[in-house]
Amino acid sequence: MEQRSLFRRWPAGVSIVVADVGGHRHGRTVSSLVSLSLDPPLVGISVAHSASIHELLRDADTWGVSVLAGGQEELAQRFARSGVPPLILWDGVEVREDDPRLIAGAAGWLIARTVDTLVTGDHTFFVGHVDAVEEGLAPTTLVYAYRTYHGL
Repeated sequence: MEQRSLFRRWPAGVSIVVADVGGHRHGRTVSSLVSLSLDPPLVGISVAHSASIHELLRDADTWGVSVLAGGQEELAQRFARSGVPPLILWDGVEVREDDPRLIAGAAGWLIARTVDTLVTGDHTFFVGHVDAVEEGLAPTTLVYAYRTYHGL
């Protein structure tokens, strides 16, 4: 069994990470969001070097994370696709009025500031200091396992 096949069986939370640099906003579905520390508050995400958001994340001062709610599978699929132009990617996507990097209706949100990076094979691991965190009202969160989305 190969590594990818094994980890498809391991349930992972689904979130959308969004960076905005100079008015260029882009998002990507990630299942690698992890809590690293509570004091100081740190999270981490792993992003492929080939991902369209990779360079924006390297240049962004802060980035937004929307922890998707159960029922937001369409958004997860939309932001997981490669090569979609940003204008089309965001067409019809409802965002929060206070921060267009955050997806409306999510289970929760955070804003992080990159404090460290680590190149790990074909990915970069971004360590972010959590500057803001908020729980949403959604009763479930979205997870990915066995090549499909599930609301828990």
